[in-house]
Amino acid sequence: MAESCAASGGGPGRRAGCREIGAWADDLLRVAEIEDYPFAFNGLQVDGRRPVARIGAATDACLATIDLAAEAGCDLLMVHHGLFWGGARPLVGPSYERFRRLFESGMGLYSAHLPLDAHPQIGNNILLAAELRVADTEPFGCFKGNDGIGVIGAVDTSLGELAARAEVVCGRTPIVIAGGPESVSRLAIVTGGAGSMIEAAAMAGADTFLTGEGNHHTYHEAMELGINVIYAGHYGTETLGIRTLVKRAAEHFGAEHTFFDVPTGL
Repeated sequence: MAESCAASGGGPGRRAGCREIGAWADDLLRVAEIEDYPFAFNGLQVDGRRPVARIGAATDACLATIDLAAEAGCDLLMVHHGLFWGGARPLVGPSYERFRRLFESGMGLYSAHLPLDAHPQIGNNILLAAELRVADTEPFGCFKGNDGIGVIGAVDTSLGELAARAEVVCGRTPIVIAGGPESVSRLAIVTGGAGSMIEAAAMAGADTFLTGEGNHHTYHEAMELGINVIYAGHYGTETLGIRTLVKRAAEHFGAEHTFFDVPTGL
């Protein structure tokens, strides 16, 4: 599914290229300062051939989103999960097809992973907290040396109501581990696959922790620590940041923008 918006900023004159937009996003997200996985390669991963009039947004760089963006006439696709998670590998099969379709379309591709999760204004965590009506948010958690990778704040609701709200926002029925109180007052959030941070949330005073997904053993960990856990989906917790980044880029550079929604259900 695609959701499009016309240009609302900029004006007549020279259009920016992929490298210029990539450099702008790098500065905004402080890419050089945020440690990430070795093959995240945050920044412009594939250069484009032409000035950028339309920017696409997607959570994942995959054949489905690349094809949708190319068919929509995007000059640049900006994603949260980029092309190189598996490390260096031969360009055969699906890996080859991803690059072939990017090259044939002339479209560039930009990726931002942890820098987009952690950003204090347009990051996945702070935006999800706002959608879930979390008040008095502050940074929470440390991952790969990055302090404040998530957020923690106050809520006043029941566990059932919070899970229902998460379902609406994230688009998937969440898995709920009811290890803590039914009345929720302090919620920690780390989007994506942060099941390993349940203990950190409990130690920070949260009675409930929300993330995308976690391993099997985390059920017992949550029950023994006395904390609720909501697994709202890796994909579902990580759409807000990239949508907002692309909207801001389009406004800054006078381009149109489109979000390509390809949910994984995970």
